[in-house]
Amino acid sequence: MRKERFDDYIARFNRQDTTAFDDYIAEDLHMQNGTLVFEGRQGMKDHYAGIWKDLREELFPTDFVSDEVSAAIRMFTRFTALHDAPDALFGPVVEGTRFEFRGVIHYRIDGDGRFADILVAYNGFRRIDVDGTVTEMGIPH
Repeated sequence: MRKERFDDYIARFNRQDTTAFDDYIAEDLHMQNGTLVFEGRQGMKDHYAGIWKDLREELFPTDFVSDEVSAAIRMFTRFTALHDAPDALFGPVVEGTRFEFRGVIHYRIDGDGRFADILVAYNGFRRIDVDGTVTEMGIPH
């Protein structure tokens, strides 16, 4: 996968453009993110619909490497609570609560140039409350 194509996926993801999933996610996707595992493009859409109702998620990938069948990145992701939510993905939040993920993500690419397998490896995950309190959370899923 060329970097320009990957960058398009990330830009559209950051805009919460779910048509990016149609263009970049294989119908039979397998996704593993910690203990969270889901299948299929629709599984991806359902998962992010649940996240994006409470949290703004922004992806900042670095160190992109790829060939025709795989890609890998280092990833910094920031989640910001959009409003008070007692049942947000990572627990109760008040507007402005932030979460920061650092890790490595590996993508297997199918013959159509879509992500068929996504594997997320954690290096760090922390919560930053609006008063500045930082809590290291380990693996959130």
